[in-house]
Amino acid sequence: MAHMKRHAAWVLALGLGMASGAQANLAMATQYGCTNCHGAQPRGEAPGFERLAGKLAKYKGDDAALVQKVAKYRTGAPLEHIDAHERISAETATALLRWLADGAK
Repeated sequence: MAHMKRHAAWVLALGLGMASGAQANLAMATQYGCTNCHGAQPRGEAPGFERLAGKLAKYKGDDAALVQKVAKYRTGAPLEHIDAHERISAETATALLRWLADGAK
């Protein structure tokens, strides 16, 4: 019985880990409103996804650097305070920046 409980806990932890490591994509960017400013018709001076991907390409595979970038964007640095950036969870923002660093494909 104890073995089954440990197995169930391990399966639950694995499932939660997989959910938290979800891959970002254009659908996720749309869901979180990123396309409102960064989509095919960027709003104002907001860079489009292609330009963002180019800027973030140097962070490809460097999750520690992406986490630092997320912390800055979510606190309003280096940009002015952007409500959408500040409201998104750190986990979701990291997934989205990883997607951009990987070329937004």
